[in-house]
Amino acid sequence: MIFTKNKSFAIVLTLLMGVFSVLNLTACGTKVERVSSDSVTDISGNWNDTDSRLVAKEMVDDLTSTTWLARFKSVNGRVPTVIIDKVRNLSHEHINTQTFVADIERSMINSGELDFVASSTERSAIRTEREDQDFNASEETRKAMGEESGADFMLQGSINSIVDAKSGEQVRFYQIDLTLIDIANNKKTWVGQKKIKKSIEKGGLRW
Repeated sequence: MIFTKNKSFAIVLTLLMGVFSVLNLTACGTKVERVSSDSVTDISGNWNDTDSRLVAKEMVDDLTSTTWLARFKSVNGRVPTVIIDKVRNLSHEHINTQTFVADIERSMINSGELDFVASSTERSAIRTEREDQDFNASEETRKAMGEESGADFMLQGSINSIVDAKSGEQVRFYQIDLTLIDIANNKKTWVGQKKIKKSIEKGGLRW
């Protein structure tokens, strides 16, 4: 009789352990859901792809709607050629500024109001290819040296941030500054600025 009870208890215990194991695996499982790349997402409150995309578009919209562009086209009879130097990350967090620069480049090209030339790193690779063509490509297809388009303006910028935190609440402020400089005379032709403020609350967590 005792043996039967012990055996029954062992069976019940084994079943319960199996159920708990399944529940534990379910709870620890990773759930992945695909969302649109254009959707607005804020999980941590950090600078993210939404900030990069929206700021780039707003900045370029402002850049191409001010009077300097109309004056340049009127005087020169063509759209200006721009090169991006770099955007410095001076914020409190790690930000991949290359994705922001890529968003700016895309917005510039899509605007149709600006011509855009390759960066110094990209130009180096292209010049190596052009030099190789001088020796190996046919006369009809090779691209000659000295035919590059020079930039009229250089775009430089920075991303700064301020963090104000107390207990479980934090406010993050981002300021993005972009400056368009005339390469011929170093004059600042356009200055753009965008500000972002995020309020973040996390219960039971001290910053």
